Amino acid sequence: MVVEYNDKGELTIGGTSLKTIAQSFGTPTIVYDETQIRTQMRRFHEAFQKSELNYNISYASKAFTCLQMVKLVEEEGLELDVVSEGELYTALAAGFDAQHIHFHGNNKTKREIQYALKSKVGYIVIDSLEEIDLINRYASEEVNVVLRLNPGVEAHTHEFIQTGQEDSKFGLSIKHGLAIEGVKKVKDAKRLNLKGVHFHVGSQIEGTEAMIETTKLVVQWLKENDIQIELINLGGGFSIKYVEGDVSFPIEDGIAEITEAIKTIAQEADYPIPEIGIEPGRSIVGEAGITLYEVGTIKDIPNVNKYVSIDGGMSDHIRTSLYDAKYEALLVNRNDPKDETVTLAGKLCESGDIIIKDAQLPSTVKRGDYLAILSTGAYHYSMASNYNQMQKPSVFFLKDGKAREVIKRQSLRQLIINDTK
Repeated sequence: MVVEYNDKGELTIGGTSLKTIAQSFGTPTIVYDETQIRTQMRRFHEAFQKSELNYNISYASKAFTCLQMVKLVEEEGLELDVVSEGELYTALAAGFDAQHIHFHGNNKTKREIQYALKSKVGYIVIDSLEEIDLINRYASEEVNVVLRLNPGVEAHTHEFIQTGQEDSKFGLSIKHGLAIEGVKKVKDAKRLNLKGVHFHVGSQIEGTEAMIETTKLVVQWLKENDIQIELINLGGGFSIKYVEGDVSFPIEDGIAEITEAIKTIAQEADYPIPEIGIEPGRSIVGEAGITLYEVGTIKDIPNVNKYVSIDGGMSDHIRTSLYDAKYEALLVNRNDPKDETVTLAGKLCESGDIIIKDAQLPSTVKRGDYLAILSTGAYHYSMASNYNQMQKPSVFFLKDGKAREVIKRQSLRQLIINDTK
């Protein structure tokens, strides 16, 4: 995303003034650069096409989803990863082909399994031994399934977003024999077809080492146990840049490294290369989104701290409180130098409601100014809540200088629409 100041000193995306967006549509508002979203999807496609391997790219809905996002995914030729009946419902409501939907989840309910089966999703990713029995029981015809493996590989990332280590709620452990037991149970089930295997080593992964290491382990396991599959899904977790020093996953070079390694691994193991799947989410929408806020109370405690508060908070920006995630803030309506370190705080009734602990901002910031928080396209709207009865923000896609609303701001009436009197 090209974020820069224009001649008027206003922050812009692709020439569109963010001050105008904030004034016209209010705050908090999340704004996406639609062109960048499409560009990221195409970069993954082009990288895999150069490998000449069979592949599929499945967008991870959990990063951000809505009807218009699903339609965009379809237009760019991606498949879709969903993890709940709500995400599946959204995808189907957008008209997405169910055969290109994959249903994930470590604790799928009876209702979710039945909904996925009724909808005829492309495949269900099995996450436990018990789930095999449930799917087979409720299925009325053959169903494609993929086993999620727990490879016991720890990625170098925050402990809350590691998923491939031995102690994890996700997947079937290879080391402790649950994975091979899962394969046997699927093969014994009358209505299940083992399409492939899946793993995911974690999120915000900058390099390829963990994914390649895990792929080698999984292929060796498949070969040793004489398991033939059509698909091996490597998951997602590709990193993005939040602040200076972060590394965005190098899509072209990274995918080339992974696919070349897969060719070598398969050749050395004398194992046929199956279709390769990945599930990017954050790396597609993360850097394409920013959140606009209006500055409110400024509280300067002499020789202690200076708090600059905005009109949102952990209800639409939970990752700082949850993961101690880092972000960058920019003043929207003036291009003043960043000459002061402050704490950028939310307005919710929690001491931990912090957006940026050591924000670099101009000392000229005052009530009524607008701020933009960069790289909030993933896990912001999708993790938004109504804590303190806060309304969820509006969401816009920007393209060719035009803004289109893809999610309306939640109304006060909607906060109590399900309440009974």
